[in-house]
Amino acid sequence: MGVPAFFRWLSRKYPSIIVNCVEEKAKECNGVKASIDTSKPNPNEVEFDNLYLDMNGIIHPCTHPEDKPAPKNEDEMMVAIFEYIDRIFNIVRPRRLLYMAIDGVAPRAKMNQQRSRRFRASKEGMEAAEEKQKIRQEILAKGGILPPEEVKERFDSNCITPGTEFMDNLAKCLRYYIADRLNSDPGWKNLTVILSDASAPGEGEHKIMDYIRRQRAQPNHDPNTHHCLCGADADLIMLGLATHEPNFTIIREEFKPNKPKPCSLCNQMGHEVKDCQGLPREKQGKHDQFADSLPTSEQEFIFIRLCVLREYLERELTMASLPFTFDFERSIDDWVFMCFFVGNDFLPHLPSLEIREGAIDRLVNIYKNVVHKTGDNFKRRQKEKRKRMKRDHPSFIPGGQFSPQALGNRSSPQAISNPRQTAFEMRMHDRQNSTTSSSPNTSLTSDGTPSPAGGIKRKAEDSDSEPEPEDNIRLWEAGWKQRYYKNKFDVDASDEKFRRKVVQSYVEGLCWVLRYYYQGCASWNWYYPFHYAPFASDFDGIADMPSDFEKGSKPFKPLEQLMGVFPAASGNFLPPTWRKLMTDPESSIIDFYPEDFAIDLNGKKYAWQGVALLPFVDERRLRAALEEVYPDLTPEENRRNSLGGDVIFVGKHHPLCDFIVELYKSKNEEPVDMPPELCHGIQGKLTLNENAVLPDQTVESPVPMLRDLTQNSAVSISFKDPQFDEDFVFKAIVLPGAKKPPPVLKPGDWEKNSSDGRPWRPQLGFNRDRKPVHLDQSAFRTLGHSIPRERGMPGMYANAVPLGAYGNPYSRPLLSGQQQIPKLLSNLRPQDSWRGPTPLFQQSPQRSAGAAPLLAWNRMLPSQSQYQPSQYQGLGGPMGYPQRPEDRMDRGRQAYGPGRPYPLPPPSGRYSWN
Repeated sequence: MGVPAFFRWLSRKYPSIIVNCVEEKAKECNGVKASIDTSKPNPNEVEFDNLYLDMNGIIHPCTHPEDKPAPKNEDEMMVAIFEYIDRIFNIVRPRRLLYMAIDGVAPRAKMNQQRSRRFRASKEGMEAAEEKQKIRQEILAKGGILPPEEVKERFDSNCITPGTEFMDNLAKCLRYYIADRLNSDPGWKNLTVILSDASAPGEGEHKIMDYIRRQRAQPNHDPNTHHCLCGADADLIMLGLATHEPNFTIIREEFKPNKPKPCSLCNQMGHEVKDCQGLPREKQGKHDQFADSLPTSEQEFIFIRLCVLREYLERELTMASLPFTFDFERSIDDWVFMCFFVGNDFLPHLPSLEIREGAIDRLVNIYKNVVHKTGDNFKRRQKEKRKRMKRDHPSFIPGGQFSPQALGNRSSPQAISNPRQTAFEMRMHDRQNSTTSSSPNTSLTSDGTPSPAGGIKRKAEDSDSEPEPEDNIRLWEAGWKQRYYKNKFDVDASDEKFRRKVVQSYVEGLCWVLRYYYQGCASWNWYYPFHYAPFASDFDGIADMPSDFEKGSKPFKPLEQLMGVFPAASGNFLPPTWRKLMTDPESSIIDFYPEDFAIDLNGKKYAWQGVALLPFVDERRLRAALEEVYPDLTPEENRRNSLGGDVIFVGKHHPLCDFIVELYKSKNEEPVDMPPELCHGIQGKLTLNENAVLPDQTVESPVPMLRDLTQNSAVSISFKDPQFDEDFVFKAIVLPGAKKPPPVLKPGDWEKNSSDGRPWRPQLGFNRDRKPVHLDQSAFRTLGHSIPRERGMPGMYANAVPLGAYGNPYSRPLLSGQQQIPKLLSNLRPQDSWRGPTPLFQQSPQRSAGAAPLLAWNRMLPSQSQYQPSQYQGLGGPMGYPQRPEDRMDRGRQAYGPGRPYPLPPPSGRYSWN
């Protein structure tokens, strides 16, 4: 599902679902930042129980960011991921559970989309490099000035796929990070942490949803648990609604399109590569002190409150005078199902539906009209009566001066007065009629000719101002179905057998996606075998189509998935003999890896929105080819090619800690039931872990710049969710005992205007009873003297947070009956009764002889050692980071830049350098 299009539509239609996150910033004194105490009340005036991280939405922006310089090496990438998690944790502050889910091996239905993305990224990268080199030569030939080309290694983002060494090392780094935080951060004191890395099969968000479903089915589950899910995918909104949990919130980065980027040729702002003229670089600052800095701004976060979205949908979907009892929870499921038609990760959207053209609103209108006739004979007779009347009378007759005249009156036509106003009223009348009575597939007949009732299929022009690509289908003209099937499938629309096959596959897909959202993966092997969808008008007789899936299907292994989704350009992540299958002309599966392929824009403007016309992978042929090269795998590659599971971590203060330690002492290899009373009602099976984090045992750091945890008190153990029979059905209901959140929308919110004519304002923040802060005249005078006027902000104060508000860095949110007391600088250090040592990746080691000086951005004064820096500070090494005393060359890991103390891999290594 297109994230920008769907989220833009949703936030505009239901504005009160969005809340800007209040984030407490680390306080700084003399260049040293103090740690934030996340055990204190949440500044957003809401307390969350569980925080779920869809980690792939964190990994990608940290490894190859678009709005700031990329990390120089893999170590800096890992540190950036740690800092990102810290920031999300600081905003949300969960009190019970932190669940980190990395994408594992995906179902075959998703692998096709992954294959398309990776092939397209590889193709676009090569084309961009060729175009850049061509423009560079042209500019230099004309006498232009360009900086010398940087010879640096390229980070291939395709390595963010299960089975690669990068993902294996990421899992090790996260285990280290979790252990360090459990040992040092007071906000993690009683927290249960579950890590589901890339070895555990399933997409990250669906592993999270599967965990929630299985815990909801347990008798110890708290029905009023407040969930918070971090991720930017649009389907997270659908998945959150599908849980039917009353308290579900999503946190994501605020989407800001069209961010300025520097030209990759001259590194100057204001133009793209194609428009570069090779002009001399302008001076940046009075002394050119900003020459090497990019204009960056910290990304803000927003909350999406699904409880408010449920309020909106309840008002929109509730229907009266139904022949059956209306159930709002079922209408939520219907709304989620309808959104499948406008696009998802597993099926192409119907050709006549586009989000930006109001597709979801159209579907809701059709839904409400259709539901009313279910089981209602009276309404059916009334509808037939209206049809008979429509045959006897035209659907619309203009009146007034444009009304039809009898033939005898042609000699004396009426005088024309204000024709533009009359034409406008006629258009409005016709638009209302077409909106309320037409459906997306009834205005034209099945063969593409106009229907007797008239109407339009889709506007020829688009609402956007940018020019549209050539459209060969022309859905608004007669013969659209014939053109569509001939152009997209290369068959005639009259081929009923083929159309029936496409429809059956699509209906199977709808059933598969519905099961995937509500019950789990129905089949790991099923996929939609076409690049395009049929028309809704072809969905006739679908009730008799089978929708059962094979039982007992198994996911691919990680290296097998790499062979199914990688282009040959990313084959360096695979073992040599496996890689050869992608490039050898004599390979039995060479046709799976085309060097070039067509991209059908399919009515879109940009190539990334189009359809990559790649051949589908034949699983039987792939497995047959891999049987010959499986013996070539090393023990390490065999380990990475195996499927794993989840791991649970707790600290020494957690009630479950002693129970787990006793399990390791008993050396019991059998799975043991997890006591729900020791872990906030969480249930599952615990099994001893071979690579466990154990108390009083050193946790080695996989990142050279960070030191080992020599005083560890955390413990980890393998965890498995409660298991159910394959035919078990998880109920999509609000659980007994769940309390409905207080309503946010007021009676006039839906109309966007209050009854007294004042402009409508959505509720800001989670606290509906919080009153706006008021400043008296003396306070305004104080602000006027203290705030500089040359801030470049609209108005005098613009969005500055008032003193005493919860956003002020020196104040806390007020509790009931509590007076505001400013926090003095001398009290910046948190005064929590329980506090562990400073996190090791935030400690500054002792300076050693010959150490390089600290960089300016992480310099720490020795006299300020009582504060806990939030930067990853250290000494030594080419990047100023502390180096481990032992040699790390035996770890066998690759580097992305000069930040590692061991040499780069040879050209035949796992990473490609361009």
